[in-house]
Amino acid sequence: MMIKLPSPADSYSGPPSILEHDLNKHFPELLKFESTAEMAASELYQQIRPDVERIMNAVVVEHLAEKADASKLKDPIRALAWNIERGIRFDGIVEALKNHEGLKDKDLLLLTELDYGMARSGNRFVAQEIARELGLNYAFAPVYIPLQKGSGVESDMAGENTVSIHGLAMLSRFPMKNVHAVPLPNGKDKMWGKEKRIGYLRALVADIEHPAGDFRAVTVHLDAHCSRAHRRMQIKLILDHIETLSPLPTIIGGDWNTTTFNSQSSTRAIMGYWRRVLMGPRNVAKNHLPNPERYFERNLFKDLERRGYDYRSLNEIGVGTLHYYVGSIEKNTNLRDWVPEWCFPFIFWAAGRVGGVVHGRLDWFTGKGMCIAPGTKPRTIGGLIDAEDRPLSDHDAISVDLVRSTDT
Repeated sequence: MMIKLPSPADSYSGPPSILEHDLNKHFPELLKFESTAEMAASELYQQIRPDVERIMNAVVVEHLAEKADASKLKDPIRALAWNIERGIRFDGIVEALKNHEGLKDKDLLLLTELDYGMARSGNRFVAQEIARELGLNYAFAPVYIPLQKGSGVESDMAGENTVSIHGLAMLSRFPMKNVHAVPLPNGKDKMWGKEKRIGYLRALVADIEHPAGDFRAVTVHLDAHCSRAHRRMQIKLILDHIETLSPLPTIIGGDWNTTTFNSQSSTRAIMGYWRRVLMGPRNVAKNHLPNPERYFERNLFKDLERRGYDYRSLNEIGVGTLHYYVGSIEKNTNLRDWVPEWCFPFIFWAAGRVGGVVHGRLDWFTGKGMCIAPGTKPRTIGGLIDAEDRPLSDHDAISVDLVRSTDT
């Protein structure tokens, strides 16, 4: 027995109280299951299933922004997409969003990896607190109910989870309506392995009431532990759903995990590494990891273009958004959760061939009926650190200024 994904029509929105639950008391028993199928067939899961489904269909929406200024009718839509790595460096993230030249004064934020009640991020409701700090409306969609404190070094952090929900968000200077989420099937059983979670990724969709006219925004986080074909399928599900809605100019952005690897299992990941050895580590590091659209992930990007979506002009093509350093103890600890120990000498050797660091582009925008604002260009904003010189996230942020094609 597996857990059947709901329809986007089952999605509903409300205040933060819709996420209240007392599932934590069952976590010790749930951790004993070795697969989602085993858990789903249990009496315990049948008992908690209503609460799980309620949470996994929920989208929290709060309108905190002041009324939009009609004088901005001709201004571009300033969009930012950023995987903020749980919101662990919360104070630094807020400071950057308020004051960093490349991040401040955005109209639309498409954020991935945000916690609600997780020890690793101070048990904050990260989406709500960022929205309050910036004076923006927000929507937050749960994707997982983590049964543990996290993976890698996160598992050793002090404190215990409270609400224990992880998700993605959208923040907007303008009112949001028709807010809902699109469930995406897992590429890997989330109850197998060291980090056990209940749930599945979702794309967050909202219609934005801009003074110049409505447009649609979508926050996307594709699966990391899956095949390239699975990521392509997840994008297809999102695009298929959008086509069932009333036509609107659309911007899609977020962490697409276009690593070029098939990471559905450690065996496939290891085979992928050896394939790249034959292709040449320098060749792969220079020409493919920052450009997944060229070869390894090309089918996903071709699908976008076939359906009228532009990604080429909306991104700083060839510039990495995630950087793996051989000497990073934290990154190596996290990687050990899904790559066997014996594989590390090879990984270090391959990365050493390209200077000890590799850069991959995992974060993207794509749009339909939207184009880049005249006189602007897309940006990748890296080097983001807090007051103690700690990286704010393992991902760089990306930004683009847009106008509706009908307005140009």
